[in-house]
Amino acid sequence: MNESGTFNKKSIIKKIILLLIIVLCVLSYFFVPAVNKQLNNIFKMFATGDFNVVKEFVASYGHYAMAVSFILMVLQSVVAPLPAFLLTFANANLFGWKAGALLSWSSAMAGAAVCFYIARILGRDFVEKLTSKTGLKQIDDFFEKYGKQSVLIARLLPFISFDIVSYAAGLTSMNFLSFFIATGIGQLPATIVYSYVGGMLTGGAKLFVTGLLILFALSALIILLRQIYKNRKDKTKSVNNTENNESTN
Repeated sequence: MNESGTFNKKSIIKKIILLLIIVLCVLSYFFVPAVNKQLNNIFKMFATGDFNVVKEFVASYGHYAMAVSFILMVLQSVVAPLPAFLLTFANANLFGWKAGALLSWSSAMAGAAVCFYIARILGRDFVEKLTSKTGLKQIDDFFEKYGKQSVLIARLLPFISFDIVSYAAGLTSMNFLSFFIATGIGQLPATIVYSYVGGMLTGGAKLFVTGLLILFALSALIILLRQIYKNRKDKTKSVNNTENNESTN
């Protein structure tokens, strides 16, 4: 068997294994009452938008709280879009901002890797069912516009879906290492800021949090606008060079 045939066989095996895992999870949700109840509680918890609810849920697992938080972060990555920042706040409040930041950052990285490989193995049609066709198309356009720096820039912008970016990257020819490094670097500033704030978050700090998040979003927007300006400048320079060459000839 040639290399192409071997590769195709491995690809099919990976797809079958992943699909079996997903089918098993879905069947467990519908036919195992305990799983159904727990997952519904998790979805309701995220839907509250209250980090205190998330914190109490994670804390209820005692010595296993960190492991539960890690699993929840991966889960919210796959089931896009659930609000990951609630977990980041909760982690910092429960474990201290430094340990919380490390936990949130590493679990988000794991979630991103899972999304990337789901997309890479199962393809676009499946990803569109998990996310949305429109949302995926918007990220596709973003990738086309910003090229190799797309993932890094997207990670710095808090208003761009973390999860859909991970799925979209898996549908491109981008290698996993490049994606993983860009995700790690780009996700770090937001994780540190959210964790630092989450570590001292109380009911009276909500206005401060809102202001800080707006400030962070504006900072990220400045980065994006700078990139747009740079791209336009490079494009203008390229056009001018072409015109000069044509006039010379």
